[in-house]
Amino acid sequence: MVSGFFHELKDRGLIHQTTDEVALEKQLNEETVKLYVGFDPTADSLHIGHLLPVLMLRRFQQHGHVPIALVGGGTGMIGDPSFKDQERQLNTLDTVKNWSESIKHQLSRFIDFEDATNPAVIANNYDWLGETLLIDFLRDVGKHFTINYMMSKESVKRRIETGISYTEFAYQLLQAYDFLKLYETHGCLLQLGGSDQWGNITAGIELLRREKEVQGFGLTMPLITKADGTKFGKTEGNAVWLDAEKTTPYEFYQFWINTDDRDVIKFLKYFTFLSLEEIAAVETEFLAAPESRLAQKKLAEEVTSLVHGQEAYEQALRISQALFSGDIKGLSGEEIKQGFKGVPTYNVTQEDDLALVELLITANVVPSKRQAREDIKNGAIYINGERIQELTYVISESDKIDGHLTVIRRGKKKYHLLQF
Repeated sequence: MVSGFFHELKDRGLIHQTTDEVALEKQLNEETVKLYVGFDPTADSLHIGHLLPVLMLRRFQQHGHVPIALVGGGTGMIGDPSFKDQERQLNTLDTVKNWSESIKHQLSRFIDFEDATNPAVIANNYDWLGETLLIDFLRDVGKHFTINYMMSKESVKRRIETGISYTEFAYQLLQAYDFLKLYETHGCLLQLGGSDQWGNITAGIELLRREKEVQGFGLTMPLITKADGTKFGKTEGNAVWLDAEKTTPYEFYQFWINTDDRDVIKFLKYFTFLSLEEIAAVETEFLAAPESRLAQKKLAEEVTSLVHGQEAYEQALRISQALFSGDIKGLSGEEIKQGFKGVPTYNVTQEDDLALVELLITANVVPSKRQAREDIKNGAIYINGERIQELTYVISESDKIDGHLTVIRRGKKKYHLLQF
């Protein structure tokens, strides 16, 4: 274990709050610490809002500690009220179970459950919460917490005026119980979470103290904010998922390559495993020539490779370069679908006239035959990146990428996809 690990976390800006920092740092320097992060399955995939805590587990494992990834199969049935404006929608047991399995699989890409010296642990709190009797829970856990204590939590206070159900009000007790069970079964002494989890984490530390007379620790990471005021983890209003089926590697790459200059160095510290010295060198070069976007390129490369693999990164880069240059003939059908996901697509039938003028109208690229002719004559129509100015042009097999896709561009940015 490296004695400077805790200080490196601070230098990267990864520590927002800790309980008893001196004692925690001593523990991390002198012993193998077992720690956990909880992930409630609110969808069938994690998203990049989860990436910081996932990578924290990886950092701790790389420095000799034992990470426990806790899938909230039980708490996911309830919903955490922390800094949410309204009650979560409750999901069925089968739905939560399926989502839990998906999340378990995703986590295995980031932390090593087979390591010879300090293998990571996967746990699901449904294993104990699903079997806990209400009366036992109230007597064993509820007795340790006063209403005043529970009401004092910021996550609860923010919801009192707008309304909070008893279900969500009791969530902090369930999370506290998780900490107790992980201490009993694995010797876990440290819980990590986002800054919004402070109240839940301290409730668990309090339960450990009262039930086991041991000192537990809590560490929270900062809330990630973007310099332009938009929400981190969203692009064009949609969540950026870690599942390649939900957010393609190309879309994922694009999210990071478009990072604001004001955020990019901070994100290199948060989301990559480049050393601080390497990041400082990138920063120096970037500040000397910000137009090169060196820092964004490095960030996109590191995070895309980490989440989706080197091959997916290279594919995303290839798509980006092809779209930027307009020369897309070298892309495969799969790459075309990634790069043009969401653009209007027309399924060409055997009855369709393949003459370009007619097809532009049929596929709703232009509103009329007159406009189609005008656009072609003016050089505003491109087939797979090549300008077409022949009014008699007919789509042929040579225009079909992988035999079934053709990209039509009208003007600079209006794309349509033909699928044969």
